[in-house]
Amino acid sequence: MTLDYLWSITLPMLEGARTTLLLFFAAIILSIPLGFLFTLMANSKFKPLSAFAHTYIYVMRGTPLLLQLLFFCYGLPMLPVIGEHLVMDRAVAAGLAFILNYAAYFAEIFRGGLLSIDKGQYEASQVLGLNKFQTLTKVILPQMIRVVLPSTANESITLVKDTALLYAVAVPEVLHFAQTAVNRDATIVPFAIAAIIYLLMTLVLTLIFKALERKYKFE
Repeated sequence: MTLDYLWSITLPMLEGARTTLLLFFAAIILSIPLGFLFTLMANSKFKPLSAFAHTYIYVMRGTPLLLQLLFFCYGLPMLPVIGEHLVMDRAVAAGLAFILNYAAYFAEIFRGGLLSIDKGQYEASQVLGLNKFQTLTKVILPQMIRVVLPSTANESITLVKDTALLYAVAVPEVLHFAQTAVNRDATIVPFAIAAIIYLLMTLVLTLIFKALERKYKFE
């Protein structure tokens, strides 16, 4: 086995890693604020809004991500009447499925973070004359971020690994090119290289979140 061979199978996988990273950043950037929005909706005193948020979170967390990927990529165009208007590029459809799925998980993480805040914090904010928005942004959110950072880090690492599910909907990513090389060359070396690529990506994420935890002095 030569270095030329190793490079020839690694290069396509690095191109696949670009797809993985694009999906990861799109999902993480959009699903976190969407998840927080669902947290606020779930805690709303307006019952229909709260019921909708709880139902959404239950459905998205209660069904497999792979099923949701298949539905968004192949099922949406089959819907009666509106299906023909929902035909999307498979990568876009898969990205949408990831964003909506992870928003539900982040919503639960943020809900746990909000529940950890002592009610006295809200009362103290009222005494200080802060309105609801000021209380949320200046008092509650900074404390909530500190609490949810470990869970958010864990979910982000899971997201990197879950991108391998793109293989099931024929979106070329790391695993797609690894499997192609394994089938072609009858060797498991491409799997080992794919594992190294995933480990490097999760290592970078781990270091970033460790730095964030130190910044917020999480103990």
